[in-house]
Amino acid sequence: MKIACLGWGSLIWKPEPLEVVGPWHEDGPHVPVEFCRVADGSELATAICLTTSPLPVYWAVLASADLAEACQTLKAREQIPAHRGDAIGSLIVREDDQGVLGRWAAARELDAVVWTALPPRYANIENRMPSQVDVIEYLGSLTGDALEHAKRYIQRVPPQIRTPYRSAIEQTFGW
Repeated sequence: MKIACLGWGSLIWKPEPLEVVGPWHEDGPHVPVEFCRVADGSELATAICLTTSPLPVYWAVLASADLAEACQTLKAREQIPAHRGDAIGSLIVREDDQGVLGRWAAARELDAVVWTALPPRYANIENRMPSQVDVIEYLGSLTGDALEHAKRYIQRVPPQIRTPYRSAIEQTFGW
């Protein structure tokens, strides 16, 4: 089974323990992502956000040929608790698939696709979408190592992940 993983944040530059075969490709499907998840490490991480426009994300083929194993490894990489069943998405590609993701994967001769499906999080509330003002205020409140970590994360996300919040962050902070 040829399985790909979608990425739009730190998976691209730090996939371990997820083993990828070859490079990350820039011609991924269009997915609505935004800098909308305050992560455990204080960075403002990218996450799927249904209120923004889709943009092309990255993808890489995984070394694992077992879908359950690929999902478990991605879950471990993202440090998602074992009991949480909603944080990893997957799709098995079917010949008659009419969906955008299925057609994209079939065109690349993939058998399955996995991705991180963590929702937005703000003020320690899962599924709470921060506003652009919230994001600027949050980043502006950080100091020291937390600020440097958050800044590095945003700067390392590939420029292709061009979102409205990223534009506001760049305008406000110059990162």
